Amino acid sequence: MNNDGPTVVTGGAGAIGHILVDRLLARGAKVRVIDNFSSGRRDHLAPHRRNPKLSVVEADLRRPDTYRDQFRGASSVWHLAANPDIRLGTAEPSVDLEQGTMSTFRVLEAARAYEVPKVRFSSSSVVYGYPTVFPTPEEYGPLLPQSQYGAAKLASEALLSAFAYSYGIETHVFRFANIIGPRMTHGVLYDFFEKLKATPDRLEVLGDGRQAKSYLRTEECVDAMLLATERARERVNVFNLGTTDRISVREIAEKVVQAHGGRARIEYTGGTTGWVGDVPQQLLAVERIRAAGWTAQRTSAEAVDFTIAELLRARSG
Repeated sequence: MNNDGPTVVTGGAGAIGHILVDRLLARGAKVRVIDNFSSGRRDHLAPHRRNPKLSVVEADLRRPDTYRDQFRGASSVWHLAANPDIRLGTAEPSVDLEQGTMSTFRVLEAARAYEVPKVRFSSSSVVYGYPTVFPTPEEYGPLLPQSQYGAAKLASEALLSAFAYSYGIETHVFRFANIIGPRMTHGVLYDFFEKLKATPDRLEVLGDGRQAKSYLRTEECVDAMLLATERARERVNVFNLGTTDRISVREIAEKVVQAHGGRARIEYTGGTTGWVGDVPQQLLAVERIRAAGWTAQRTSAEAVDFTIAELLRARSG
């Protein structure tokens, strides 16, 4: 096993992945990015294009022959690549099976074959399904996801646990709240901005607007993951990552409309959920990551405000 070799990052050109790559390179690590650029963007990695410690391979995780050699000599793998759109997985059920569960298996098989000692995985709060306990702790169960996306994340977690105990791979599983930042390609803020761009006088909101969830900035999420991998060294380590509060979709819609001049009328489609598989209420217990030494610097509302301002600047520039 090689504990000093390069770090492999699948999905390293994505909204979260590229910030992780930034952090790893800043620490002096060699990084090998694997991305198919379906949702990740090359310009996310452009600041490092001349950095000899970064290599980028365009590959589809469904085809191990196109990327397996990237695991040779690696010290760790950060597996972030996945279908990011829950609704797409509902419309096309095989998407999350192939891009989620099966791709995770292929990544783990490559890690096993090349004796990579550590694998870190981006999971999601949706593995909890409709929890009855808030804040929801990592020990909550049974886990009954409501979407193909959630099922794929939970199945991937099970695979990581099995590989950890069968082959001695140290694993970290991170269950994300809603992660937001300036380079999102999906999610409520991205959707609202796109809708107002198309119809400036009207904002359609899926559901009744009472859905309330925790929102965490991308860079804070990455900081938490890095800290957890340094301080938690069990065979299998599971962490919720989020804030200690939440904000409703109605509040977010009002903030976005106000930021766009306050002229658009907000129209709700009705119902307690926004789409099939939507979990309307989410608040994660974060005592475990706080005990490791990390606390979110912004509340959910502050994270939303900060991101709205960033998106406005980026789109007006």
